Amino acid sequence: MKKVFKLSLVMLLAFTVVLAGCGNNNTKNAANGETNAGTNGGTNAAKSDFKFGMVTDIGGVNDKSFNQSAWEALQALDKETGASVKYLQSKSNADYEPNLNQFVKDGYNLTWGIGFDLGDAIKKVAGENPNANLAIIDSVVDAPNVASVTFSENEGSFLVGVVAGLTTKTNKVAFIGGMESPVIKRFEVGFKAGVAAVNPEAKVTITYAGAYDKPDTGKSLAATLYNDGNDIIFPAAGATGNGVFNEAKSRNKAGGAKVWVIGVDKDQSIEFGTDVTLTSMIKRVDEAVMKVSKEVIDGTFKGGTTTVLGLKDNGVGISDTSKVNVSEEILAKVEDFKKQIIDGTITVPAE
Repeated sequence: MKKVFKLSLVMLLAFTVVLAGCGNNNTKNAANGETNAGTNGGTNAAKSDFKFGMVTDIGGVNDKSFNQSAWEALQALDKETGASVKYLQSKSNADYEPNLNQFVKDGYNLTWGIGFDLGDAIKKVAGENPNANLAIIDSVVDAPNVASVTFSENEGSFLVGVVAGLTTKTNKVAFIGGMESPVIKRFEVGFKAGVAAVNPEAKVTITYAGAYDKPDTGKSLAATLYNDGNDIIFPAAGATGNGVFNEAKSRNKAGGAKVWVIGVDKDQSIEFGTDVTLTSMIKRVDEAVMKVSKEVIDGTFKGGTTTVLGLKDNGVGISDTSKVNVSEEILAKVEDFKKQIIDGTITVPAE
């Protein structure tokens, strides 16, 4: 009888250790942006074996813009499938290649490069690791193991240009780009075309900050532009654009002439408020990252492909919260222009 009791006690202790191990299967390492939800409650163990890595550009994962959108998509993938997801933040261009290589060497099923600037690094890493799967946002990399996703930013920017052209009280609006590149150029020329389509008398001032991670620079540029009479600024500059919002909020709080900011990539009124955000040009980086990542899980991932997402694909557009500050009449005109762009009546310049 004593032997039976001792044996039962040993088995009970062993079972308790197993349970303790299982109960600790959901972890998050905030220091390196890593999440592992284990088997997602045991619903799909196979999917939970997948690992997805993401390398930011120098704007950083908390840029309130497209890096953040991409990371939010991977976090949603983690919650839905239990896959492990992790990001590495790049502080300079020199970090791109080693960060990408870290995920590849660690056997990640897909490694994302977020931003045009990572194109050369993705190309090199893909060539040196032909069995690895990689994907990039905002650039086209010609390699058989890389999926490229770009957007028709000019089309979405045309629509917010229409809003700006019909809303400005001073007939002076401005655009602030991060660094000059084909991607940011599409934002710029689309915005100018939209303003001109509805208000040819309005002047559009163009300036570049030379950085995606300098909010203070954005704030300083915005102060100069507002002082010059521009009452609406559209920044496509990552975290640098956050400074534009800060400057606008300070001015509106102090009183005087009302100034606005047009958000980019995400609905930035969620972060900065509708008191300063006129509208936002939405760029569905989150949907693109989710779609391609799921293709890896489903076994349908195809390298050597390029996907371009525009208005007809719901890849770009304006935020739903635009109705807070934009009149129904202006929104109706935006919708009319949207239909004309989709059906080909209007071709928005891209460069």
